[in-house]
Amino acid sequence: MIGGPPGTGFVSLVGAGPGNPELITLRALERLREAEAVVYDRLIPMELLDHCPPFVERYDVGKSPGRHGHGSQEAINDLLVELGRSGRRVVRLKGGDPFVFGRGGEEALALARADVRFEVVPGVSSAVAAPAAAGIPVTHRGVAASVTIATGHGRTGAPEADHDWDALAKMRGTLVFLMAVENLEYIVEQLLNHGRRAAEPAALVRWGTTEQQTTLTSRLGEIVSVARAAALAPPAVIVVGDVVGLAAEIGVQQAVAHRLAAM
Repeated sequence: MIGGPPGTGFVSLVGAGPGNPELITLRALERLREAEAVVYDRLIPMELLDHCPPFVERYDVGKSPGRHGHGSQEAINDLLVELGRSGRRVVRLKGGDPFVFGRGGEEALALARADVRFEVVPGVSSAVAAPAAAGIPVTHRGVAASVTIATGHGRTGAPEADHDWDALAKMRGTLVFLMAVENLEYIVEQLLNHGRRAAEPAALVRWGTTEQQTTLTSRLGEIVSVARAAALAPPAVIVVGDVVGLAAEIGVQQAVAHRLAAM
């Protein structure tokens, strides 16, 4: 719990998890049930809002690829500060984890600088959950001793703000790119140009952990053409590394187990 004196409201920056509503945390559900205002994103499971009281004020600030939706990040920051200062219990509900490419750090700084009390409620990130749901462990003894998580929105036109592609390509473990579809061709091109093997296994997992989950696997050098043939649309993560090869066994067994559990 961080921020100013009691009576200035309280904002919870809450991770909603990777898409399956059953993967939200108990603390997150508790905050939703206490909320007087909820500010939510596009990719959250909408049924989570049913846990809010009927009188809760709802603010849809979702963004789609290529547009800012209902406002810029600065406008969202200002809204959270305004609601917090009004004395209400506010939930900022974000997909995945607030601090894993969720811009939760920016919101936390805005609240701290405005002297509004707040907390962070971590969530399950799609960076590990989506691969896991596809049968891909991002680390595995003897296969991958590390995992590197990067944003797929790294192409900005400003080289100093982009990834260090040479360093990323040389990482010996697993690479996971979130929000990867829009710049998929660029991501793959940079990895190959900087030394990543074209024959290395790669996977795209769309809507991981949900009933709409789609998984595409191929070699890294062919993943763009596979995605195009499937007309893959966001949201999806790309996983690059030898761990992808484990999905052929783990993913099949996991799918069978899920079907049996649903009977």
